[in-house]
Amino acid sequence: MDSSETETAPASAQGRNWASDFEWTWRGLKVKKTGAFAPFNRSILTATFNWFVFYFAVEFLRMKDRLARAIASDRGRTPLPRIAFYPERPRPWYLVWAVIALTPLRVTRDMAKADILFQFDDSTLCPFLPPAESSPTARRVNADCLDVSKSRVAQAWTSASGDAFAIDPRLHEGPAVEKSEHNGAHDGRIVQCPMEPLPDRVYQRLVNNVTDEGLVEDLRCPTIGGRPICVFIKERPVTTRFDNDNLRVRLSWPEAQFSRKELEQIQAFSGELGMDWGGVDVLRDRSNGRIYIVDANKTDMGPPTALPLRDKLAATRALAGALARALSETLGRPEKVL
Repeated sequence: MDSSETETAPASAQGRNWASDFEWTWRGLKVKKTGAFAPFNRSILTATFNWFVFYFAVEFLRMKDRLARAIASDRGRTPLPRIAFYPERPRPWYLVWAVIALTPLRVTRDMAKADILFQFDDSTLCPFLPPAESSPTARRVNADCLDVSKSRVAQAWTSASGDAFAIDPRLHEGPAVEKSEHNGAHDGRIVQCPMEPLPDRVYQRLVNNVTDEGLVEDLRCPTIGGRPICVFIKERPVTTRFDNDNLRVRLSWPEAQFSRKELEQIQAFSGELGMDWGGVDVLRDRSNGRIYIVDANKTDMGPPTALPLRDKLAATRALAGALARALSETLGRPEKVL
């Protein structure tokens, strides 16, 4: 992206009402920035209930942790690191909100006093620079992650792994995946090639991630410094493979799902994208055994609502510990990635 397109974050964006994130209709609600639509149905109501259970559990653990730190603290203790988000602060349904809640970090709106500056924006293209008043020594997170379009993700994966999965639909023969460039759209569909490409759409080879049970399996990996910390194994019927409504979700760990070489490829991909924090969607092709990163989200929501509460909290604790350790090692070193 050309530097002339870059701008500083507006201060007013920090205080937006949560309801303004959505466009409400009688049929459901749409996320304004990404265009993702959630219809009002039983699965949405169940997911909402599960999310509130997780939310209150995190709030309870946050208060418990703060009380424990207050009891253990003394007058000479070093002040806790302060983190600020720009151009917006994450709402409670974003994974980073729950993770930050379970760390000793303090969230501040004062950019000049923040030890850590976290770029947080749902847009596919995020042209915001850190605010001018921020400290030059503050650790910057995702400051270089400005493009998470599907075509950019495909380029980054090819650079990291040497394995291309983007196709030219005019030359390819057989089924392929057509999807929007935009973040969080969940509008993929299977098309038959050859065909003329549509504007603002990308085309990729169809990865065979169908299990023996006839379900498609996605591996969502929250990453810190490009390293997967945990893995959410998400399963859905083939007929709804591009939806975000999971039949079941299981918690696993990176070493159980990936080889050392694959973990290095995931980290290299994150480096190509400039993503210090974020989630990647990995598909393992049962035809050749190889993995493919088909999506990346620097503002991922989660943990998945279908995951049992115990596993949600275990994953959040693991991420909180990993983030706190990574940031504590790099404070005052803005040139150092997580």
